[in-house]
Amino acid sequence: MLELGKVQTLQAVKKVEFGMYFAALDDKKGEERVLLPAKQVPKGMAIGEQAELFLYKDSSDRLIATTRMPMVTLGQVAKLKVAGTTKIGAFLDWGLEKDLLLPFREQTYRVREGDEVLVALYIDKSDRLCGTMKLYHYLEKGGNYKKDDWVTGTLYEISDNFGAFIAVDDKYSGLVPAKEFQKNVPCGSKVEARVTGILEDGKINLSLKDKAYLQISKDAAEIMSVIESYDGVLPFNDKASPETIKREMGMSKNEFKRAVGNLLKSGRIEITEKCIRKIK
Repeated sequence: MLELGKVQTLQAVKKVEFGMYFAALDDKKGEERVLLPAKQVPKGMAIGEQAELFLYKDSSDRLIATTRMPMVTLGQVAKLKVAGTTKIGAFLDWGLEKDLLLPFREQTYRVREGDEVLVALYIDKSDRLCGTMKLYHYLEKGGNYKKDDWVTGTLYEISDNFGAFIAVDDKYSGLVPAKEFQKNVPCGSKVEARVTGILEDGKINLSLKDKAYLQISKDAAEIMSVIESYDGVLPFNDKASPETIKREMGMSKNEFKRAVGNLLKSGRIEITEKCIRKIK
């Protein structure tokens, strides 16, 4: 059986002027054939010999074979470069003559020419190979990780209900729960995250922050940096709304209050009715 989007070992069954036809090894009669264009037929190849071929669709949507190996195959995930954008979506360089379509509806954020994006290869309703940035169902579960490991990954999608979806090492399924995702980190970003747990199904729970007792010092340093950017006076205090704190500081109100308390205790700031002032 010939399989679109996969690399297969096929057998040469018929030679023609414009190439050579191949069939599956178990297709003894060669009833289902695919053409390998003449320019790609290995020199001296004879009927009955085998070759490793990738099957895709040409510009006329006909099944065709190639000896060139793509950067991604069906159901797999890879990082590809955007070759250009059009009214129907973006086209990705995946190592073949015909670029791969990434439809607008399969983009989790708008991409531009030159961007490198993490995508999976799938077959659409029209039986064509396309790319998708919606990776949840294509990423693997598991990996050799344990609690409190620090990992790197690509943030590929954000959900208000669930949180930030991260492809750990661009291969495994990870999630920063919504309640943990405070920073304004855009889709497509390369992030470092801490493993907070491994679920029974192998999915990885993550946090972009350190453990609380370590994070306080980092948050305090960030607050002091922002205060200094306001010439030593932050125009709100620890009674500000959670939305203001998240927008200005990239942290939750509880995290902000803990860090402010740390700074107050160390004598680095003072809190007034309307602001937080650096003590010089």
